[in-house]
Amino acid sequence: MSITILAIESSCDETSAAVIRDGAILSNFIANQTVHEQYGGVVPELASRAHMQNIVPVIQAALQKAALAPGSESTGEAAAHMLLQSVNAIAFTQAPGLIGSLLVGAQFAKSLALSLNVPLIAVHHMQAHVLANLIEDPKPEFPFLCLTVSGGHTQIVLCESPLSLKVIGETMDDAAGEAFDKSAKLLGLPYPGGPLIDKYARAGNPNRFKFPEPQIPGLNFSFSGLKTAILYFLQENTAANPRFVEENLADICASIQHRIVSILLNKLKAAALTTGIDQLCIAGGVSANSGLRQAFTEMGEKYKWKTFIPAFQYCTDNAAMIAMTAHYKYLAGDFVDLSASPTARAEW
Repeated sequence: MSITILAIESSCDETSAAVIRDGAILSNFIANQTVHEQYGGVVPELASRAHMQNIVPVIQAALQKAALAPGSESTGEAAAHMLLQSVNAIAFTQAPGLIGSLLVGAQFAKSLALSLNVPLIAVHHMQAHVLANLIEDPKPEFPFLCLTVSGGHTQIVLCESPLSLKVIGETMDDAAGEAFDKSAKLLGLPYPGGPLIDKYARAGNPNRFKFPEPQIPGLNFSFSGLKTAILYFLQENTAANPRFVEENLADICASIQHRIVSILLNKLKAAALTTGIDQLCIAGGVSANSGLRQAFTEMGEKYKWKTFIPAFQYCTDNAAMIAMTAHYKYLAGDFVDLSASPTARAEW
């Protein structure tokens, strides 16, 4: 018997739905929210309102796309309706995230599960980022290490099985994604600034400016000191030359990116050497950064480690990773009842 799951992701400002059948992703639709650009960051109230507008058309699109999979006898809305009636479970992101955004996805998932009389599966967002590495071939073998890097989290995760994940290193203050975005803001770049730093860095010299690397013991990270160092660096140089940023933007971006990437990969290298694990992955929104992807691949080649990077569409927040996690939870019989509530913060 095939196992088909509809998954919903709504933890921040992307509304996404995906359909998975027997571990294969059939569709993955994402609706982005541009309303936040004028505010320089995600506004929680506006995000939850946008989710309410987007969730129905996104789910319809995901179902219609999945209904076009080989073996389907019809297409369009009728096929989408037939597919919905045949799903075996509904999955949703339970935590962490913006509570208003999470509530939209959770309540919609509960309503669907109740109306279809199928089980409900709650998924931890950060666990799902890790399992994004299992969506496409080649896949890592267990055990593997995953560097999970996003706007709100920076972690090194030891993965012994799809549902046995342990955080062995994490940020003590700010996340790497936040360091990218705050640095971009200091440079006067519009939101979201992290991808723009990546863009300008490609034309810059990463060794032009030197920024400090925090000496944090163990496998933990810290980025607050780096952000402060960047702030003071820009204040000092723009005081001497008001056009400093404009004249040196590419080199500044390349140097900032180089330092953030080195902080991340030095810790991941230490984790690999400590555990003896040679299967390494990256995940999360920052794993879409070209500098990180290139340096990560080069590190793997240098030390003869096997490295894995999700496709771009599975790096940022998406429902395919929720669906993949839900697939393994379904096999394990890990369901929740309708009393399950989303939460803004949650440990693994």
